[in-house]
Amino acid sequence: MKVKSLLFVLIASLVFSTPSFAHKKQVKKPVKGYVFTDEVIVPHTGINNQYMSGTCWDYSGLEFVQNELLRTTGKKYDLSEMFNVYYQYSGRAIKYVRLHGDMGFGAGGETTDVMWLIKKYGMVPESVYTGMDYGTKLPVQMEMDKVLQSYVDAIVSDPNHKLTPVWHKGFDAVLTSYLGEIPKTFQYEGKTYTPESFRDMTGFNPDNIVPITSFQDHPYFTKFPIAVQDNWRWIPYNNVPMKDLLVIINNALKHGYTVVWGADVSNKGFNWNKGVAFVPNKHPELEGKALEEWNSLSRKQKEERLYNADSIVQEATITPEMRQTAYDNYSTTDDHGMLFVGIAHDQNGKIFYKVQNSWGTHQKYHGYIYVSPAYVELNTTTISVNKDAIPADLRSKMGIK
Repeated sequence: MKVKSLLFVLIASLVFSTPSFAHKKQVKKPVKGYVFTDEVIVPHTGINNQYMSGTCWDYSGLEFVQNELLRTTGKKYDLSEMFNVYYQYSGRAIKYVRLHGDMGFGAGGETTDVMWLIKKYGMVPESVYTGMDYGTKLPVQMEMDKVLQSYVDAIVSDPNHKLTPVWHKGFDAVLTSYLGEIPKTFQYEGKTYTPESFRDMTGFNPDNIVPITSFQDHPYFTKFPIAVQDNWRWIPYNNVPMKDLLVIINNALKHGYTVVWGADVSNKGFNWNKGVAFVPNKHPELEGKALEEWNSLSRKQKEERLYNADSIVQEATITPEMRQTAYDNYSTTDDHGMLFVGIAHDQNGKIFYKVQNSWGTHQKYHGYIYVSPAYVELNTTTISVNKDAIPADLRSKMGIK
């Protein structure tokens, strides 16, 4: 009994009197990098994957259309991207040949193309037309792109010294071989539609969608065809001051509208894997030891610290002059199309936009990236939005009824 009692005392003293063994506190590791909290999320239909194709304009544009239909009808539609790709390539080939090859040709495009194609040709569900007759589940179009480029270049070279009347028929035959034949009629939920009647049934009106840009080399509150290669139809954009781009984006998101975003994503500030895009101030305002440490770093070390997204950095203040210069010297190009779907803030309360991409879900935020207002101001080429999402005073200045 005495031995057992002594053992009990020893055990009890360890359990109840030594918190380092029994109640050791878990020390949380400090958070590395940005942490985001969503504030506003507009209902939207989800992530798609353009995979190995240059069709971001179509994926972002059609996702926007689907979100508009979700907003107006409450119904989720899954629309065919390749239906648009077929007609885009077919129409672009005609203009390329007409201009003797003196224009851009390829898989790229603009949100304005999506609206133009829907207005002219209608739209179809993905279940009716996948546009992948070449045997993959996701778009793999590099071969098709090269074949089509070679085809129109052969026509432009004019080997017969006179164009044949069937060259475009041949071009469309190549498209059909890769993407499949465009349906003239189809069944959807027990009813027969044409692409045009299906569009009309959904109630979507492409004329309600407004393309917008912001550059100093044209008067504000006028329209001009933005000079990027993929604006091959030379469709005019509404030009507004830089500050109004953010006003429009904020107003749209807060009132339940998504916004299509055309932007440059080829710079170091766009960190897809870590899910954040920002514009660091390359000359941060520092004092004391922090300033001494910064000045002791090499140029390479400074670049690494500014762009690795492992810590929150001071951002640059963007001006309209900076925007214009970046556009003029090719720093800001028409790289990619995405979609604003929400507003968030980081752990310091700073606002970021939640942006949906079309590069799949194998990434930190499963297909989304958080983008700072500074990044938007510097790297935006265009946005497109429903006219009703634009504040009334700006709508009036833009001449939109």
